[in-house]
Amino acid sequence: MKVVLISGAVTGSNTFTVLKALQKELNQQAPEAEVTLLDLRNLNLVFSDGRDFREYEGDTRLVAETIMAADALIFGTPVYQAGISGALKNVLDLLPARALADKVTTAVITAGSPHHFLIADYQLKPILAFMKATLLPATLFVESKDIIDHQIVTDEIKTRVKRLAQDLILTTKSYQAQLQLLEDELF
Repeated sequence: MKVVLISGAVTGSNTFTVLKALQKELNQQAPEAEVTLLDLRNLNLVFSDGRDFREYEGDTRLVAETIMAADALIFGTPVYQAGISGALKNVLDLLPARALADKVTTAVITAGSPHHFLIADYQLKPILAFMKATLLPATLFVESKDIIDHQIVTDEIKTRVKRLAQDLILTTKSYQAQLQLLEDELF
């Protein structure tokens, strides 16, 4: 199982901090899984211009190919102007319309206040659904007050990180098993 986490911010560290905690939890709960964390702060991506993702070069192609090869994805984004980051939207724009078919996905949203807790439901999930992702019902919303010195300090958020990792692993394994059964029946 290949799990990819995308930290969709080019500045700041809260989104990365939460995804790093999720990566650690995923590695503990499913040591057999290949878990990759893509941090857009450290990558040089070009703007999507409508080309096939295989026509890009460098980090842009690496990000697109890594996402396309994943079985499960966690998209992380801070809230900017009451919306997902432009950097994350650009990553999604690099991909074909059906890029997330047969991939289990969820979201991590970081924000300065609780006013933006529905950003995943109103902005990110519709895009992921359009791209044919299998969406986990749960997302993780984390406020700035829950992170101090690059560490999650709120017990409730720590518990939710563990639960989201568990849900992602269980759903992905179950989904893959069902796909395999279907394939076996067809061939």
